[in-house]
Amino acid sequence: MTTRPEFAPLRRLIVLRHAKSAWPDGVADHERPLGARGRRDAPAAGRLLSDMDCLPELVLCSTAVRARQTCELAVAEWGSPPPVRYEPGLYAADVPGLLGVVRQVPDGVGELLVIGHNPGLEDLVLTLAGEGRGDALDRLGAKFPTSAVAVLAWHGHTWRDLEQGAAVLTDVAVPRGRKS
Repeated sequence: MTTRPEFAPLRRLIVLRHAKSAWPDGVADHERPLGARGRRDAPAAGRLLSDMDCLPELVLCSTAVRARQTCELAVAEWGSPPPVRYEPGLYAADVPGLLGVVRQVPDGVGELLVIGHNPGLEDLVLTLAGEGRGDALDRLGAKFPTSAVAVLAWHGHTWRDLEQGAAVLTDVAVPRGRKS
């Protein structure tokens, strides 16, 4: 007997695009660090997730320097940071690659944060979101800039159950830090 999806546990996938990076001459794309604005915006993303009560049980983060720095600054805003796994498969990943990484998450994790890059992250959210709350889908479709956060909610027993159109896009926000 199969359990109906609405009776499966509620899970949330939180997607965070890395903060604004610098473009230093002679530095490979994977090694680019955050720029000044990114160093302001990444902590703001962490505060936003805390304010939204979207504190994950696990973080999967791209191995790119700008993504790792975004992660470090964001989770530093939380009282008790979750485990972080740096995943090479998130760098420059497309939707199938991103889903492949997400579907390997242990079943006991109910709330997951993925930190990575566009266009993959935006495409992932648009692929998974069967519907959106309010104008969330329109806002996401207009632009998913650096530091943008998207929250998807869905019912599933395992992360392997996550499929195209299965989630509701509950929120989209673009936190910005203040200049000193």
